Amino acid sequence: MRNADPANTIGEPPLAASYVLPIAARESQARPLKGYLQRLSRAIDDVIVVDGSPPVLFDEHARYWGAHVRHLRPKGRTTNGKVAGVITGVTAARHDRVIIADDDVRYRRAEVIRMLELLDDFDVVRPQNYFRPQPWHARWDTARSLLNRISGGDWPGTLGVRRSLLLEAGGYSGEVLFENLELVRTFRAVGGREAVPLDLFVVRRPSGTAHFASQRVRQAYDEWARPARLAAQLMLLPAAMVMVRKSPWLLLEAAAGAVVAAEIGRRRGGGRRVFPSTSALWAPAWLAERAVTSWLALGTRLLLGGVRYRDTRLTNAATALKTLEAKSKAAGRCR
Repeated sequence: MRNADPANTIGEPPLAASYVLPIAARESQARPLKGYLQRLSRAIDDVIVVDGSPPVLFDEHARYWGAHVRHLRPKGRTTNGKVAGVITGVTAARHDRVIIADDDVRYRRAEVIRMLELLDDFDVVRPQNYFRPQPWHARWDTARSLLNRISGGDWPGTLGVRRSLLLEAGGYSGEVLFENLELVRTFRAVGGREAVPLDLFVVRRPSGTAHFASQRVRQAYDEWARPARLAAQLMLLPAAMVMVRKSPWLLLEAAAGAVVAAEIGRRRGGGRRVFPSTSALWAPAWLAERAVTSWLALGTRLLLGGVRYRDTRLTNAATALKTLEAKSKAAGRCR
């Protein structure tokens, strides 16, 4: 059986890189992450956990992880707390090649090596996630990933970045919801090069059902950062209503087209290795969800001023690339 450990490092030296895991837990993650962090610390030279959890949890995490990682408090605060954790970790990193990953991402050594090879030539790398295990809601969300893979690649819970260029850019905004897009746009705004390897797959643990449900409108709200996509998704519901009035068969044909499109995404970059053969069949269900939640996201913006994020609301999904480019040019940060 293939070893699924992220380290798999018997007799091999740690890789010259830094790994930053920003976390702000409301329940203890000491036991769930202990084994992974132990194995990761054998695979990667510099593993940093930036922990914005309450003091009691922070202390418990320190007892469990402190012997294997650098366990830090975030320096400074941002509305999107993850960004403060990322900037703290990247600033503290000992290496220029840095992997940033959420607490549900699980790297193996081969994937770390591939990421670091790409960071030799690119400034920011966006791999592709897949879920293991696959409860029903993970299959549902996989359809989103497959459709994204035919339109620029999916947005994972992990990125590889060049520390030096991110610090040269002055970091990135922590006042936005779609922080990964903001980070990538910040690199591009200063002339950084982005890679989207559709064949680099990193496993992700699915959330619980309640958390999945709570993210539906929030994920739709992300598309405020990409107005063309938002407009297209807002058209899904009225288009479906027109098709139903004309002929239900039109809606069935549209659903079949969505399955075909998702299957194309599944096959790109060797995706059949990690995405089950039935994954594309969930595409109509995901599109039906987005047809409704995009309108809820619109209402959230117009009536409430933004989407809820922890104990506050965020208005901006991400900063427009042209705005970031103008700021970088004014600050003399463009390559």
